[in-house]
Amino acid sequence: MHTHPLANWYRSHFEATLHGRYITVNDISPLLEKLPENYQLTQIGTSVLNRPIHSLTIGNGTKKILMWSQMHGNESTTTKAVFDLINFLQTTSEAAETILSNCTLCIIPMLNPDGAHAYTRLNANEIDLNRDAQTLSQPESMVLKTVYDEFQPDYCFNLHGQRTIYSVGDTNKSSVISFLTPSEDENRSVTPNREKSMEIIAEMNNMLQKLIPNHVGRYDDGFNINCVGDTFQSLGTPTVLFEAGHFPHDYQRENIRELIFYALIEAIQYISKTEIKGMLTDAYFEIPENEKQHYDIVLKNIKTDQNETFDLGIMYKEVLENDKIHFQPYIEDKKILKKSFAHKTIDFQEAIAQKHIFQSFSLQSDVIEYLRKFNKIDN
Repeated sequence: MHTHPLANWYRSHFEATLHGRYITVNDISPLLEKLPENYQLTQIGTSVLNRPIHSLTIGNGTKKILMWSQMHGNESTTTKAVFDLINFLQTTSEAAETILSNCTLCIIPMLNPDGAHAYTRLNANEIDLNRDAQTLSQPESMVLKTVYDEFQPDYCFNLHGQRTIYSVGDTNKSSVISFLTPSEDENRSVTPNREKSMEIIAEMNNMLQKLIPNHVGRYDDGFNINCVGDTFQSLGTPTVLFEAGHFPHDYQRENIRELIFYALIEAIQYISKTEIKGMLTDAYFEIPENEKQHYDIVLKNIKTDQNETFDLGIMYKEVLENDKIHFQPYIEDKKILKKSFAHKTIDFQEAIAQKHIFQSFSLQSDVIEYLRKFNKIDN
C-alpha cells in the first residue's frame, strides 16, 4: 500500500483534542473560538434543547461547497476529520491556498448537538433529521435548509458514519469508506447532477484504492425524497454522501478519520482545479455496492452436550457511560449464521484452553451468560 503525500503533515497536525467516538459541542466549542478572525464563524441556530449550531465559512473562491457533519449524533468520525481539514486550511501550503482562492467552504461541524450529547442517531424529539428534509419539522432541519438557501452551494458533502456490518460487495473486505450520489427520482435516473457527484466520488476512490485497496464501497441509491441528500440533489446541487465505516481493529475510528480527511482534501482539490462535467459515471458504478456481511466477532466451535458444534455471531452495542463509549457484546445469531464474515474470529475451544475468553467478552455480557448454560466456562 501507498502512503498519502500529506501523511507526515497529518501525524503532527491532526486535531488531537478530538479523540474517540464521543464528540459533543463542548469538545468543539473551544476549537471554534480560537479560529482566525478571517474565518467567518456564525451561530446559525439552536437545537431543540437550545444548544448552539454553528457554521464556519472559509475561502474566497467562486466554487461553493456546503458540508455538514453529525446530522446523526452518534456519527462523530467525520466531525474529527472536518477539524483536521480546518487545521490544514490554516497552513500556507500551495494546496490550501489553491483551495481557498478557488472555493468558498461553508461547514456545519455539528448539526445535531443534542444527539451528540446523548450519543444517539436522533435529535431530542427522537426525529431522524435525515428523514425530515421535506417536513422540516425540527429546528436543526430548518437551520440546514436556511443555510442551503442562503449559501446556494455548487456542491454538498453530507458526512455520516456507518455500522461495522458492511462489506464491500460479497467479500470479507470491510467497507472502510462508502460513498453515494443520492437519487433524484424513483427510477434512480443518472442525471447531470448525479454525474458530477459520480465524477468526484470516482476521483476519491482512485486515491483511496492506493491506501486501502478493495475497502471502498458504494451505498444503495434507493430514492427517498425525505432524505436531505436526495432533496438537495433534486434541487439542483450535486451531492456526495460520505460514510465513515470500519477500519480493522479501529473501533475508536482514528484511522478512518485520517482517511476521511484525505478524501475530503481530494474532493475539494478536485473541485477547485477542475471543470466537472460528469465524465466518470462508469468508474463510479464499478465501485462494489455495500452488503451487510460482517459480525464484529464470530465465536466458532462451541460444543453441545451431544458433541455437536455451532457458532455464535456477536455484535457490539455502543453504550454511553460516564462520557465514554463502551462496546458491549451481544449475541445476534446462533448456530446458523446469517452473515458470512467477521472482524474477529475466535475458536472457542482454543480460547478455553488458553483461558483468555474473558479478555474478549465482558463478564456481564449475554455472551458469557449464554455460554454458562452449556457449562463451558467457570463461574
